[in-house]
Parts: sequence; structure tokens; C-alpha cells
Amino acid sequence: MSYRAEKFLNFEGSSLVPKESFFDDKSEEDIRSLFLEVLQGGVHGFCFSLYEDGQKPGDIIEESQIRRRMQILKPYTKWVRSFSCIEGNELIPKIAKEMGIKTLVGAWLGKDEEKNREEIESLIRLAKDGLVDIAAVGNEVLYRKDLSEAELLDYIAQVKTAIPDVPVGYVDAYYEFVQHPAITEACDVILCNCYPYWEGTDFRHALQHKQQMYSQALHAGKGKRVIITETGWPSQGERLGDAVPSYWNAMKYFINTQLWAMDEKIEVFYFSSFDESWKVGAEGEVGAYWGIWDKSEKLKF
Repeated sequence: MSYRAEKFLNFEGSSLVPKESFFDDKSEEDIRSLFLEVLQGGVHGFCFSLYEDGQKPGDIIEESQIRRRMQILKPYTKWVRSFSCIEGNELIPKIAKEMGIKTLVGAWLGKDEEKNREEIESLIRLAKDGLVDIAAVGNEVLYRKDLSEAELLDYIAQVKTAIPDVPVGYVDAYYEFVQHPAITEACDVILCNCYPYWEGTDFRHALQHKQQMYSQALHAGKGKRVIITETGWPSQGERLGDAVPSYWNAMKYFINTQLWAMDEKIEVFYFSSFDESWKVGAEGEVGAYWGIWDKSEKLKF
């Protein structure tokens, strides 16, 4: 990759701040061309969007659909992140490995103990089959208050015991690792979500805010490997505080994120690969527009 983040950022002491003037004097075609060059140069990872229009979690997804979407992502990424190990999701790491893509595989945990057991058993089985490069035990269960800290620690310990040769972590908002040091201590790797949009941050300050989020997780980890497992910006939908979804903000956020990550050698899984309509129910209109590709699998930008 020939581009470096200095083109987009000003260095002020130890802080990085957005250099919006870079974009201001560029034509729309220039920005689109830069986006394509960054994407085609390759990113660290994408969160894998499984569901087509009319589908939702709980539906059983066919292998052909996963294979088609993985084929689209293959030229652009080294890693994919999955969120569950059942209902077809278990095929994601299998197909990724066939295509030479590394895997961060998550067990989705919640209030249903039987479903949790199925998820954990499947995650362990996939890891023992050599299909898991990093195992994630749960996603935002502390944020949602679906499990207690003690319950989550038990699940993490169970997985670590079963697959001692695979790094094991837990995914949540960056600040949860500050607030729950026992969870941070139990993880081999810190898997943090960093969303300036969801904290109502003006796009002009989003990169700086994201850096602060990452720094908090890094400090909490006390030298452990820290991966940003989700970050992104919606291309349309409702504004949240000073955070405005738009086509151009989404494109520029992707550019800034990737160049900052390359410059600082930070592992980032971008959220998300494809738009997913089912998210409207959970997150409002904005939930359906986080993808780099649209719901029809066409590159949006």
C-alpha cells in the first residue's frame, strides 16, 4: 500500500487529529478512487455479514450463500470474524479456511443456557478441527446484561481449558475492559468494539475519539494483544447527537480507519462487510447501512 496516514492526519504531540482539509479540496471522484485503492490494497479483517434480505438470526443459512459472500471478500481481506457457531454460522470458518482466510470465531452467548451450551461446544469443536485462529467467547453480553461477570468467566475458563493452543478472548465495548478487570485478566487477547458514531461524535472528531477508545483498551490490557473487533460508520439513517450517517462520511471513515491502522500496525475488523436489513429492528433505520457492500452484494462506494 503506497498511501500513509500522514496524508490524512496532523500529528500534534502524541495525538492524532483528523485533517479534514485533505478531503475538502478533493473531488468526489478523487475520494472514490482513493477508497478503491485502499480497499484493493487489502484490509486486515471484515466482520462477516451472513444474512440476506428476509433473513435474520435463527434462520438456517445454506453453505452456497456463505461461499458466495466469502468469494466476494476474499480479494480484499486477510481475516473474517463470525458471531455464532450454530445455524449455518459454523460453516463460515470452514469456508474461510478453504479460501486461505484466517478466522476470529465467536460463540454467541445470551440468557438461553441451552443455546449457550450449543455455541460453546461448537466453538470448541471448530477449534479442535483447526478452523479457529482466535476464539471469542461471547459478544457484548456485559453491555446487554445478559450474563453476570461470574457466568462469563466460567464460559471463558471452559473454552481456554478445552483449546489451550488457541488464543481466547471476549468481545465488548472498549470501556468494559476498564470496568471489568477480572474479564480482562482472563482473556488471552482483548477484543474491543470502538464506535464513535454510537457515542454521538461529530465525524470530524471520530478518528481522534476512536484512538482514545483504543488507548483505554490498550491500557486496561497491560501489554496484552488488543484487536478492534468492530468499528464503522453508517452510510444512511438517523443522526445520533452530532454523528451524521452519510455516503461520504462512511467512505471517509473507512479510509481514515484503514490508513491509521496500517500506520500504527493495529488489527481492525471493519463493521461491516454487507448491509443487513434485519438490523433495522434492533438499531433503527441506521442499523441496515453499515456495509461496504449493499444488501445486494454490490460495492456501495
